[in-house]
Amino acid sequence: MATTVTFKRPDGQIIKGYLAEPEHTAGAAAVVVIQEWWGVNEQIRGVADRLASAGYIALVPDLYRGKATVEAEEAHHLMTGLNFGDAASQDVRGAVQFLKNRSGKVGVTGFCMGGALTLLALCMSPEIDAGVVWYGCPPLEYIDATKIRVPLQGHWATQDEFFPIATIDPLQDKLSEAGVTFDFHRYLAHHAFANETAVGPGRIPQTQFDPVWSQQAWDRAFSFFGRWLR
Repeated sequence: MATTVTFKRPDGQIIKGYLAEPEHTAGAAAVVVIQEWWGVNEQIRGVADRLASAGYIALVPDLYRGKATVEAEEAHHLMTGLNFGDAASQDVRGAVQFLKNRSGKVGVTGFCMGGALTLLALCMSPEIDAGVVWYGCPPLEYIDATKIRVPLQGHWATQDEFFPIATIDPLQDKLSEAGVTFDFHRYLAHHAFANETAVGPGRIPQTQFDPVWSQQAWDRAFSFFGRWLR
């Protein structure tokens, strides 16, 4: 079952989100899903539906306040207009707190821009129990790894032109120095390899869906969440 819900940020502001629930919610773990730069579109709602079909309560906070696009230029405009610190510490944390009222354990996962926000949220929301990042990373100086106290899994594309794989080694070093429990996987793939809409003539040239790597990454993500959230 899926519906639009409203929830409160820590500062009291009310925002909306897309909530997907499994058939049986009693005892279900929960996951906050953070959008790509396109907004809350059909594809990211499908990610929440996928989690719900696997037994999780999933919530996608609407970071763009109702706006979404299929144009890369407009997506870039929307993303650059987003206050990442506010989104991570207020929108995402509010979504986590909303789910905590329904579930004992809450994870966070995000793709591209949402992956970067997942890392920031792990530093800013102590209520999170685990995080899975998909090919997205903020500038390392914005990550206070000493604040990350929960397990983290990451899925990275070795041919990513938006988030070059060379930036992941120093991220790993930073996490290791802080004693973070993390599990990183690298795939011979392009950016957005887990986005099934990144195919055909309409896709951005630097992106490419890969069904094989996507399935393997999802298998790993479900195993990870199953271990830390169930």
